[in-house]
Amino acid sequence: PALNFYTRSALIAAQRCLIPFDCDDFSRQALYNILHEIRELQEDHNEELVVEGIIANQFQPRASLPRQLVRELTEEGLPVLPVRLSSSVKMKESHQSRQPLIHMAPKHTLTRQYEDLYRVLHGESVELEPLAD
Repeated sequence: PALNFYTRSALIAAQRCLIPFDCDDFSRQALYNILHEIRELQEDHNEELVVEGIIANQFQPRASLPRQLVRELTEEGLPVLPVRLSSSVKMKESHQSRQPLIHMAPKHTLTRQYEDLYRVLHGESVELEPLAD
């Protein structure tokens, strides 16, 4: 996410935020920068702002680097949410057809992952696969 005037204004007004993480090293550095910016905003403008969670996005479960990065972020005590959103062409097709993914492909894996994310954010429990080694 870009930290421009509009993003900062939104974070100053927000109570909670979610941070997407694209499961690569560049995104990891960007994540640390965003968390630093959020801490500064909390100190100067909005001490009640809470990072509700970090969402692993573009997650490839068979690749070792994404699993390692998510595991390391969790070990660092960062609020990584248990739902991981996989990479899929279906999302791009959904954008192109201007149709929500849940309507275009209601049974698709990514749709189900978004449904699980919704449930987790609303305090419901979901069955998720653990991070494999």
